[in-house]
Amino acid sequence: MTKIISFDSLRPPCPHMDETHEAWRRSVRGFIDREIMPHVEDWEEAGRIPRALYKKASEAGLLGIGYPEAYGGEGTDFDRFHGIVTSEELARIGAGGVSSALMIHGIGLPPIMAMGSEEMKREIGQAVLSGDKQISLGITEPGGGSDVAQLKTKAVKDGNGWRVNGSKTYITGGMTSKWATTAVRTGGEGMGGISLMLIDLESEGVSRTELPKQGWWASDTATLHFDDVFVPAENLIGEENHGFYGIMANFNGERLGMAAQAAAYARVCVEEAAAWAQERKTFGKRLADHQVIRHKLASMAQRIWATTTMLDTYAWHVQNGQTPVAELAMLKVQATETMEYCAREAMQILGGAGFIRGHRVERIYREVRVMAIGGGSEEIMRDLAARQLGV
Repeated sequence: MTKIISFDSLRPPCPHMDETHEAWRRSVRGFIDREIMPHVEDWEEAGRIPRALYKKASEAGLLGIGYPEAYGGEGTDFDRFHGIVTSEELARIGAGGVSSALMIHGIGLPPIMAMGSEEMKREIGQAVLSGDKQISLGITEPGGGSDVAQLKTKAVKDGNGWRVNGSKTYITGGMTSKWATTAVRTGGEGMGGISLMLIDLESEGVSRTELPKQGWWASDTATLHFDDVFVPAENLIGEENHGFYGIMANFNGERLGMAAQAAAYARVCVEEAAAWAQERKTFGKRLADHQVIRHKLASMAQRIWATTTMLDTYAWHVQNGQTPVAELAMLKVQATETMEYCAREAMQILGGAGFIRGHRVERIYREVRVMAIGGGSEEIMRDLAARQLGV
């Protein structure tokens, strides 16, 4: 019996997933097929997802997965592999802007949950996980990129609070978020002088500039400008001058999620290319009957299986309390390179059909670079891994 190449068949079995993960996959997939898939192109063209989608996603349990019920979440019975399932199913949409807009709290909220006060956790958690408000993460600066230790945005004490001056850029959700979990310099140079603060983006002195992008059209991206913005003392997240370690811990989770997404985007590309190759005829036979096309598909599957197995291995390590920094850095590179390879090869197989807007592969091809750069570029990841390995 001929095996059908599909999104699901391209995922190798995971020994760490059980029926709860499959049940969650069915639930998320049903929500996506019902509430998102029919509208993706309209939202891409509009450059936004509707506010109503956040409320629907909250009611479906999608926003609150893994967050404590006391703060508006769905509970902590969910593990890392439920999170991977979520990332994979959102990637199946083939439009990174939709998932990045809907789930941006996944990088903006964790520092608050890890280091914030009880009052902050309750107020912000309830507002965000209910779908009422958004929260973004403000780390990258116009002149800093991945070099977080050199950030320049400064917070100076002023009475019962701080005055913040500077800017952040490439901030996903920056135009539409209510808050930003923001890295600022409160002390001396280097990593030891950095703090995290919750900044209300509707405060006096905050302005926003929207940035047009190659991909992720359905998600807004902005530069945030802070001109003498007052931040109350209670908005400090964790201890003063101890923010760098919270940022680094957050990056590890972000890279794991991005790796899951990238590997799943690659699966979408193979699914689309294989379906086309089995229908399209050239020179009197199906594309799939040409050896060169079969070899392309096999090479794509090979990379996906290797990447996904690596993903599951290091997700298990993280779930069991380990912090495999070098491995997560290399996993992120492996996954984005696999995505890039599969997007290119799928476009070659699809030809003109893949070049037309509205096709999942066309959208994914446009979004390769943001995945390869965001969360730490491939170059930075390799250097980080090398240093962790003692080179």
